[in-house]
Amino acid sequence: MTKITPDLLTFGETMALFMPQEYRGIEGAASLEQSFGGAESNVAIGAARLGCSVGWFGALGDDPFGRSILKRIRGEGVDVSRAKLVSSAPTGMMFREMIAGKLAVHYYRKHSAASQMQTGDLDLDYIKSCKLLHVTGITPALSENCRDTILAAVAAAKEAGVKISFDPNLRLKLWSIEEARRVVLPLAEQADYFLPGWDELRMLYETDDFEVVKDKLSHLKAISIVKGVGDTTVVMDGGQTVEVPFYPADKVVDTVGAGDGFCSGFLAGILKGMTPVEAVRLGSINGSLVVQMRGDWEALPDWPTVERRLYDKGWVER
Repeated sequence: MTKITPDLLTFGETMALFMPQEYRGIEGAASLEQSFGGAESNVAIGAARLGCSVGWFGALGDDPFGRSILKRIRGEGVDVSRAKLVSSAPTGMMFREMIAGKLAVHYYRKHSAASQMQTGDLDLDYIKSCKLLHVTGITPALSENCRDTILAAVAAAKEAGVKISFDPNLRLKLWSIEEARRVVLPLAEQADYFLPGWDELRMLYETDDFEVVKDKLSHLKAISIVKGVGDTTVVMDGGQTVEVPFYPADKVVDTVGAGDGFCSGFLAGILKGMTPVEAVRLGSINGSLVVQMRGDWEALPDWPTVERRLYDKGWVER
């Protein structure tokens, strides 16, 4: 195993992805395209394409899907030396289709290899040696042992002074909002960067009043990055609030992966020494480019592509 720890680490479940060509329903499709997707691996690939040193780990089935996923993530320049292929459980799968113009996703992830991750699977020295650990609310929703695993990873990172980034990424197909609150809100209290969406905060805090939510966020130690407040992202940092407008997309093709694109751009900005507001601008550009192509991670741009737009004087904030 490599002895050099990447600057950014993240872990979680990555699944094999199948979808009809173009925008058909599965029932009427003669064939399905194969890819893969997972919030954490999407972020890892996105940050790596922006020139960051990144590692992703998790458990995949020792099957054709798991082996293919591992090779493809490695091929994106992401360190997967701590990822595991296990023969005792399969790689999770998801099927995506369009129904009456709306996206529908069908998951087959129960008893998957990722859901069986244990605290003993963690390389704590690897985690303690990075600069930034990014976790999401998807992993603790998979199983009790996954919940223990993410808490152990966060505890190890905090003990070593590693910064924590947390995206709640609520998946209410995996758990109830009541159960999510009991896990997500305490994790938010431990984060240095908290990246919720406005819709997620409305559910977590049970209010539509943004001023009430702002008050609750002000009690966190984290810099809060609230996505989707109208057409802006709100940055709350030490009592100061800044609204950053969305970077416009020329054409929206597929919104899947936009949040992961934003997150990878933001984290890359932080690692490059940008202020949180500057990092949000980078994240916004990244997310806008992702939605202009189909797929979870395929459209994630490289650094030269994003850099040209980042310093384009035509992007006027209002």
